[in-house]
Amino acid sequence: MSASRHDHALLRRRLAPGFSDRSLRDQEPIIGAYVDLLVQRLREHGGAGDSARALNMREWLNWATFDIIGDLGFGSPFGCLENSEYHPWVNRMTRNIKITAYMQALYELGGIRFVTWISRSGLWTSHTEQKKRVNETLLRRMQLETERPDFIEGLLRNPDGLTHEQIAAAASTLISAGSETTATLLTGAIFFLARNEDKLAKLTQEVRAAFVKDSEITLSSVSCLSYMLACLNECLRMYPPIAGGLPRVVPAGGAAVAGRFVPEGAIVGVWQWAINHDERFWANPWEFHPERFLVDQNDQRYQNDLLDAMQPFSMGPRNCIGKKQVLPSFSFI
Repeated sequence: MSASRHDHALLRRRLAPGFSDRSLRDQEPIIGAYVDLLVQRLREHGGAGDSARALNMREWLNWATFDIIGDLGFGSPFGCLENSEYHPWVNRMTRNIKITAYMQALYELGGIRFVTWISRSGLWTSHTEQKKRVNETLLRRMQLETERPDFIEGLLRNPDGLTHEQIAAAASTLISAGSETTATLLTGAIFFLARNEDKLAKLTQEVRAAFVKDSEITLSSVSCLSYMLACLNECLRMYPPIAGGLPRVVPAGGAAVAGRFVPEGAIVGVWQWAINHDERFWANPWEFHPERFLVDQNDQRYQNDLLDAMQPFSMGPRNCIGKKQVLPSFSFI
């Protein structure tokens, strides 16, 4: 995400085949296998009847999404679902994500020198360990002789103009961006649906009316579930996996933002949590109402909602490369 304009454009072109509609169809058996294993493990550990017990869904969804993204990113899963526990590397990655949030806050508060120093000093061990593990795993992926329908096949098949460090950085970003964020959103979805039984009943009816057998549930077929997609969009609004804003740099000459002049070189961004709960853009912003995203039903309560105010995948040439695949994948799980 922080690559130069030229390098970013090159990386984007190389990664694009792994996020095409064809690749998504080819990836479906891989994703489906982990979803089946997740369901199997939940049944084994959750029990039934008098022996039923509560499970930490955040952990289980983290394990599932890290296994999926590990397979699609590096050619091998982390084995979290298989072993029903965190892989040591996944533990380090989740810890690194938390530390990064603190570092970003320190940076924004003026601690630029401290953040730069600790990044270069080697004291940020989880970050250093992650880079080492990414390089090792990437080398193993590069040694596979068969083509795979994964995210980095395009990078490896046509690496011209890219260094090993750039490919490793791109792979690391894919792992972080495609795993924990997915688990966060799905955990939020479970929470909000459990708290709103009428919405859960409506969603359950839609799913059961659409599918008779498990085999009918595919990445393509779930895209037709309008209420499911509305629920996921409402979860993205109320519980955005990235609560802050992905920064942009004001170009030469400055720019007018929201009616105010911002000088060139300034760093700007729109914080998702704030704008997603702003009463100027949403009716009853603190309440869970998927109906606001069912625009074809013309619900008068939400006709003035500004749906474009929510941009969870960012905008422009640096938006999320997997934007088109995200909601179908969420629905599939």
